Amino acid sequence: MTVSTMISQLASGMVTSIEIFLLTLLFSLPLGLLIALTRLSGSRILSGMAKVYISIMRGTPLMLQLMVVYFGPYYIFGVKITPAYRFVAVIIGFSLNYAAYFAEIYRAGIENVPSGQWEAAQILGYSRTQTFFRIIFPQVVKRIIPPVTNEVITLVKDTSLAFVIAVSEMFTQAKAIAAAQTTMIPFIAAGIFYYVFNVLVAFAMGKAEKKLSYFE
Repeated sequence: MTVSTMISQLASGMVTSIEIFLLTLLFSLPLGLLIALTRLSGSRILSGMAKVYISIMRGTPLMLQLMVVYFGPYYIFGVKITPAYRFVAVIIGFSLNYAAYFAEIYRAGIENVPSGQWEAAQILGYSRTQTFFRIIFPQVVKRIIPPVTNEVITLVKDTSLAFVIAVSEMFTQAKAIAAAQTTMIPFIAAGIFYYVFNVLVAFAMGKAEKKLSYFE
């Protein structure tokens, strides 16, 4: 295998890893907020359901969840699984898993905002929805950036778990090339990719945190 071919295959896996990363954030961040609000709702049934969901998602391995999402439709409903569904299953599995973690981060951020601000907004004539999105949520975003950064960095590395249902992301491509060529170079290249990607993510999140800081 030539160097150009190796780079081409690794680049293909890199694109898949980035797609998994971006799509997971796109779906899991708003879903996590919805779950957090459900858990904080006045309904004991909805709140209990949210707690159970979070407990299951955080208490079981992501690898197992991916397998359930991928094979579940066939074994439970008899739906035929197509190769194209692999990538979709990865996005669904990752999004459902990370939404649970983001939900707890959102919840902690919301609960850390003084309750007096809700009362003050009510006196000023704001509805609960207006209060949340105009007053509470901007403060929550500032408070949760550090823990969200940690989860986002973990997500970069977790994209390698897509191999469990045969989605060829960066690590899978590196492993296949290394096995075929009996060389560690693909693993080193993959390691550099994950490291650089995480550095860029940490830098971007750090800039966002600084921009939103109360002291800026």
